[in-house]
Order: sequence, then structure tokens, then C-alpha cells
Amino acid sequence: MTAAPEQTDRTTLADSVRDSLRAVIDPELGENVVDLGLIYFVAVDDRSTAHVVMTTTTRGCPAVGYLKDGVERAACAVPGVAAAEVAVTYEPPWSPDRMSGPPGQWRPPAKPRFWRPW
Repeated sequence: MTAAPEQTDRTTLADSVRDSLRAVIDPELGENVVDLGLIYFVAVDDRSTAHVVMTTTTRGCPAVGYLKDGVERAACAVPGVAAAEVAVTYEPPWSPDRMSGPPGQWRPPAKPRFWRPW
């Protein structure tokens, strides 16, 4: 049996997991889940299991399974992580304000409220 990682090692692993999650791209918005603000929490416990709490842009997002699977695989790909548990929550709800970077850098263009194609 391997020794449990120290707290500083777990913090470093959690940072590495968060960096690895940047490889998971939202198929609709074309940006990674970290910069989109979809990742709410990342931690690694004393059994080297990564725990990730995430959300999607909407409750009915058809890509939730794809994103959850991608996050789990990206977390497990980090050396030192034995397993990953990914939970999806909608509290607090996601909004574009959660996106990282300078204001407006990653924001998708918005349609006018009463947009009509003609």
C-alpha cells in the first residue's frame, strides 16, 4: 500500500488536475471548461482521488455526459491521481461572468432579445 500524499502534495496535485482540465473543450463554445468557469471545485484526497465539482452552461445541456467523461479522463491522466470523482451541480447557476480573462475576451456574441433572421 502506498503512503497517503501530504497536504502540500495534494494541493500540487489539485493544481495539476485543474491544468489538465484545460484540455477538455466545450463542443458548443469551443473553449476549455476551466476558462469558461464550468469548474467550481478541485481537490485531491489522501487516497489520491481527485474530486471535481462542475456545471454546464444550462441544465438541459446535451453535452453534460461528454464533458463529465472528459473531465474524469483528464483528471485521471495526471500522474499521482489514482481515480477521479466528478459531480455536476447547477447551484450556483453558471453565467458568463464566471469566464476567466479580460472582460469580453471569451464571451460568445449575444443575439438581440427579439432576434429574427429576416
